[in-house]
Amino acid sequence: MTARDVAHAVEARYHAARTLKAFFYERYSDGTGAVAGESGTVYFSRPGRMRWEYTSPEKKLFLVDGRNVWFYIPADHTASRAKLKQSSDWRTPLALLVGKANLSRLCANLQLVARGGKQAQSAGFQPASGDGVLRCVPRGESDEKRDAQQVIYLETNPQAQLVRVVIHQPGNAVTEFQFGDWKENIPIPENKFHFQPPPDVAIVDQSALANQVY
Repeated sequence: MTARDVAHAVEARYHAARTLKAFFYERYSDGTGAVAGESGTVYFSRPGRMRWEYTSPEKKLFLVDGRNVWFYIPADHTASRAKLKQSSDWRTPLALLVGKANLSRLCANLQLVARGGKQAQSAGFQPASGDGVLRCVPRGESDEKRDAQQVIYLETNPQAQLVRVVIHQPGNAVTEFQFGDWKENIPIPENKFHFQPPPDVAIVDQSALANQVY
């Protein structure tokens, strides 16, 4: 198996699905020892729409409606909005897996690394036999700036489903998404992918919303 083989298997798996649903766990480390974890349910729908419903430890919503990216925390009574094209949050490229994009367009450099190798260990993967892990350097990043670049590791299961995505950012910050119980081509109400702010919620436009990790 090569990196291209694994990437094609992942693309074929998700491009064949019009809707997707999964449970997720998100873990963020800021590089100084502080760690935060959240969980919830994520929904995807063609073309490139998604809804991340955070339920623990507090309710939050991250939504892409095809044009805008929304982030809403009910307790704050504020919703942030940014144009999709301005978003670099890795939750947004994940939505493109149910669109027309492919990993070769998202990644300037794509490699297959062994779980027990040094690169995989640096991403927090436990050494194991079997499938490898895709290492992606996003377009716009440079291998010449290896200490400062953003690197993404994508782990799949034998069914070519994503089970883990780990994003290494400059400053040793790490964001990890774990996925489970994928459901494909299930009915999802259209209103799941539209955000209607409650009357008492203020809308804040942010051109760089997705450069922040929540």
